[in-house]
Amino acid sequence: MRRALPFLGRLPDFRRDPVGFLARMSAEQGDVARFRLGPQNVVLLRHPDDIRDVLVTYNQRFVKSRMLQRTRVLLGDGLLTSEEPYHTRQRKLVQPAFYRDRLVRYAATMAEKARDAGVRWSDGQSVDLDQEMMRLTLSIVTATLFSANVEAETAEIGAAMSSILNMFNLLMLPMSEWLIRIPMLPSARRFREARGRLDSVIYRIIREHRQAHADQGDLLSMLMDARDEAGKGMSDQELRDEALTLFIAGHETTAMALNWTWYLLAQNPDVERRFHEELDTVLQGRLPGYDDFAKLPVTESIFAESMRLYPPAWGIGRRAIAAHTVRGVEYPAGTIFAVSPWVTHRSPTLWADPERFDPDRFRGESRAVQPKFAYFPFGGGPRVCIGERFAWLEGVLVLAAIGQRWRFELDPAQPVEPQPLLTLRPKHGIKVTIHRR
Repeated sequence: MRRALPFLGRLPDFRRDPVGFLARMSAEQGDVARFRLGPQNVVLLRHPDDIRDVLVTYNQRFVKSRMLQRTRVLLGDGLLTSEEPYHTRQRKLVQPAFYRDRLVRYAATMAEKARDAGVRWSDGQSVDLDQEMMRLTLSIVTATLFSANVEAETAEIGAAMSSILNMFNLLMLPMSEWLIRIPMLPSARRFREARGRLDSVIYRIIREHRQAHADQGDLLSMLMDARDEAGKGMSDQELRDEALTLFIAGHETTAMALNWTWYLLAQNPDVERRFHEELDTVLQGRLPGYDDFAKLPVTESIFAESMRLYPPAWGIGRRAIAAHTVRGVEYPAGTIFAVSPWVTHRSPTLWADPERFDPDRFRGESRAVQPKFAYFPFGGGPRVCIGERFAWLEGVLVLAAIGQRWRFELDPAQPVEPQPLLTLRPKHGIKVTIHRR
């Protein structure tokens, strides 16, 4: 790795290969790695105890990093970007949408949509798995959270999402909130157009819900009826920000988790065989439902191990607003503390043979021996992903519904390479041949 550059520090190395850079810094410096990205001093923490201190124990000392705050140009003041006390107010309003009674209702839709995805497939067909999973999770998130059918707009929404995520580096630049307003800058124009397409869908759904004057049993209906302690409801702008945040999180991150799970199963026939045996024994050909989640421990462990090796949310940043001490060293306010599931999940001091795909790590006693923050694909503390239970349920039920009838064979000629953008995407997609079981 090159030496740090004047002013830029390690920024060029980080931008070239974010997860590879973080892994190398951790390997060189251990549990506490220090480096500079531009003018910003960064401390990368790998050990679970230090991660817990930042995300949980002393979380009041930190706010979101400036990099994540720049995504406000897309997400506004949704749960992912907002700070206290507004964040707590919004989280309380959103939380009931993920209670058990709602998840039971969502489960049936998840399984049905996964079954319907297979209707378009035929034995021996070649597809890009990335596109298929993106389309599937889009249909699930719109149906379960917004009671909306956007099948006719899937291609347009998918293109808008890809445009935005491919411009992730633009969002991470200083002054990006101003750069995207420059009329003659092509990348800024593409971003504005993509954001406009997503906004048009979200605002249309909000408008249709308001006109219906009825609880449709989805998240948006609940948010429209919710009131804070002062009796105030959400404006259309607030609804848009929360809806778009959950729309992207429920669509993009779950699709990526499923992508990498199918990829790993295709490379590990012994695990795939155990997966199919469990599905055949438990489900006996019927669609999975909410109660089947607890009956599919092999499937759950496969999904868990996939998110260990390929966590969709590959990095988390916090900016200190007060001094914070790590291992006897005090760091001043303004320091960025970075924690990375990619780095910690692959740490040889925490995981035996960490590069190996081994779902049994998450079964029985093996699951209990790891410290809490040795594994944190959904973050932790007060800002843990609000849709974590939704994501676990969706992942397991989709794997079960599809895995009953289909298996995927990787195209041996296609390179599969992770690309760390807003989520951990497969850079070239994942080309597969579909086989009927």
